[in-house]
Amino acid sequence: MSGLVLKLAPNERVLINGAVIENGDRRSKIAIRTPNAHVLRLKDAIHPDRANTPVGRACYIAQLILSGDAELAEGKRQLLLAVTQLAVVFEDASSQTILHEARANIEAGAIYPALRRLRDLLPEEDRLIQLRRQ
Repeated sequence: MSGLVLKLAPNERVLINGAVIENGDRRSKIAIRTPNAHVLRLKDAIHPDRANTPVGRACYIAQLILSGDAELAEGKRQLLLAVTQLAVVFEDASSQTILHEARANIEAGAIYPALRRLRDLLPEEDRLIQLRRQ
């Protein structure tokens, strides 16, 4: 198989160019041969209610690009701005590495990998929010 290959778990759902596709009862592979197709695994999707923190909002912007609900150039601009702002707050080396990789992905137009990297910051963001509440 060439192109983007998705390995889907049983009953896993994925959004491809605005259409929700649900896998059957067995693991399967799907090859996406259309270049620049908008693909989002729904298990990676952020509910709009969860987009109430800086990292959550950045993830949601990426999700809107992937779902085709945001124009690519404007979405990338907003996403790069969000990453720049997050780099001021997340000062540890691990978070900086994640943000650097997310920025490189965004600049290359690889929005899904950027989303995956940004999601890695959610636990650290939760930890920082809890510390601030104490």
